[in-house]
Amino acid sequence: MGDGVEESTFYGSQPCALGALAIKSRIAMETIDIAGQKGNLRVMSEQPQYAIEIDHLTKVYPATAKSPIKAALQDVSLKIPRGSIYGLLGPNGAGKSTLINTLAGLSVKSAGEVKIWGRDIHEDVKNAKSAIGIVPQEINYDPFFTPAKLLDIQAGLYGVPKAERRTRELLEMVGLTAQADAYTRSLSGGMKRRLMVAKAMVHSPPILVLDEPTAGVDVELRQQLWDNVKALNKNGVTVLLTTHYLQEAEELCDRIAIINHGKIVVDDDTRTLLSRMEAKEIHFHLDRNIVDLPDALRRYNPEQQGRRTLVIRYAPTEHSAGEIIAAVQGAGYGIADLSTQESNLEDLFLHFTKGK
Repeated sequence: MGDGVEESTFYGSQPCALGALAIKSRIAMETIDIAGQKGNLRVMSEQPQYAIEIDHLTKVYPATAKSPIKAALQDVSLKIPRGSIYGLLGPNGAGKSTLINTLAGLSVKSAGEVKIWGRDIHEDVKNAKSAIGIVPQEINYDPFFTPAKLLDIQAGLYGVPKAERRTRELLEMVGLTAQADAYTRSLSGGMKRRLMVAKAMVHSPPILVLDEPTAGVDVELRQQLWDNVKALNKNGVTVLLTTHYLQEAEELCDRIAIINHGKIVVDDDTRTLLSRMEAKEIHFHLDRNIVDLPDALRRYNPEQQGRRTLVIRYAPTEHSAGEIIAAVQGAGYGIADLSTQESNLEDLFLHFTKGK
C-alpha cells in the first residue's frame, strides 16, 4: 500500500450527500470480525441497539508522592442509542475527558465493561476502534503537511485502500477545499478545528465523539460545524458531544447525561430533563411604585426589583399564569409590561452540580 499499513476490504467506496456532499458510515452496515490471523476476515451485518454501552465503568488513578489516590470515574453506566446525538455535560474535572480517553483506548479502565458498536474495547480492540472517530479537545496536526496529505495519512493508518479514500470529499464537507494544498500551519483556529472533524471521519465510523468541538470557534464557523454534524447524524452517524455551550446541547441533543465528581447524576431525554425543572418566572413592570403588597400577592413569594418591577416564580402544576396576573391586577396594580422565562439547561446543570 505504500503507507506500511495492510489494506482491508472493509471500507466502502460509495460517498453520500452531506448537504451537497457527506460521508455516510459504512460500519453502520458492516463490521469486521478479526479471527486471529491477518487477512482472515469475516464480514457480519450488524445494527446494535446501542452505539456505546458502558456498564459500571470505574477508573482509579493510584496515589503518587504528590497526590492521593483519585477515582476519576465511579461506577458509570450509560447506554447511547444508535443514531442519536447524545450530550455529556459536566464541570471541569468531572470525568468527561477520562471517559472519552477510555473510549479511545488512551486510558485503561480499572473496572467495568465498555462496548463500542457491540464490540468490547478490551476483548475486540481493533473492531471497537474501527467503529469510532474522536475529535479531541486539543488541536493536533503536523504543521508541515497539507490538510489533504494529513487526511490521506490518517486514512492509511486505518487501512483504507487508496482507491477508497475520501480526502477531497471530507475537505469539501468541512469547507476546506480551497485550503487542501496549503500548509496546515497557515490555517486559522476554526479551520484547524474543522480539519480535526475530517480526520475523525476518514474511516467512515458509525460513531463520532466530539470533545468541546466549538471551543474558540466564532459564531459563523460554529454554525457550519453543527450543520455538518446534523447532516452526518441524519445519515446514521451516532454523535457523542461534550460541550460547555449549554444552549448548544439543549438545541442539538436528543438525550443528555450530566457527570459530576466521576458519577452520572442524571441521564434522560432532553425534553424530559427540562420538564423536571418545573419552574417559570413572570416579570411584571407595573404602572406605579410598589408600596405595600397585599396578602393575596404575598402567597406567591414575590421578589421586588426596583420600584416598579415584581418577579414571581411558580410551578405550573400549582399555579397558572392567568391566576397570578389576575392577583396582581386584583391588588390594584396596572401592568405596563410583562415578560416570562422558563427553566433551561443551564438551570438544570447548576441544580445537579453546584455545591455537590
